[in-house]
Amino acid sequence: MYEQLKKAVYDANLQLQKHQLVIGSFGNVSGIDRQARIIAIKPSGVMYDELSPDKMVLLDLDGNVIEGGLRPSSDTATHLELYRSFKSIGGVCHTHSPSATAWAQACREIPCFGTTHADYFYGPIPVTEVMTEDQIKSNYELNTGKVIVRRFAGIDPQAMPAVLVANHGPFTWGKTSADAVEANIMLELIATIALGTVTINPDQRPVSKALLDKHYLRKHGKNAYYGQKP
Repeated sequence: MYEQLKKAVYDANLQLQKHQLVIGSFGNVSGIDRQARIIAIKPSGVMYDELSPDKMVLLDLDGNVIEGGLRPSSDTATHLELYRSFKSIGGVCHTHSPSATAWAQACREIPCFGTTHADYFYGPIPVTEVMTEDQIKSNYELNTGKVIVRRFAGIDPQAMPAVLVANHGPFTWGKTSADAVEANIMLELIATIALGTVTINPDQRPVSKALLDKHYLRKHGKNAYYGQKP
């Protein structure tokens, strides 16, 4: 019944390895069937070369396993919290990609220094608060999702499909699991460029609001004119 969902999530997970966003078994992608309220996610600790669509684990929004003989990703509770809170998203991706993780470990947002960033993300990439000892020791993965959601108070998750979890790494999302991976690819690119920018000029300021608006809205706004019409 959910073969298409499992295949889509499987394909999205393989893109992480293809784009060198993961090593070993790090990272995970999930996708959701909103009508059925069913999530498919990568199994925990399984190497990417060993994955197949039938190894994807199906769960409901409460975390109950519906189908699959393997344990789901250890980050499942984070994914579920994002799906419950961000109603417009259909896929979630988590990696430890080097540049984005460097910013996360530094507990610094990524400023929007230029148009490459502005073409995809509407403003600086936010970083969460540092988690407390109690949050870490009790329901760590669920609390990771909660600090992300709390950080996004007043932020549109569609305009900003990425976050840096302090001391941890990036989470991204999108309308589909493939879109969530694309956001992660773009996040790693702009994180790398931003690292180069502050290395060359530590005093560099973010782009103007006018330039941010022009580049983001010409691609994503209601009057967007980037690309071809269907």
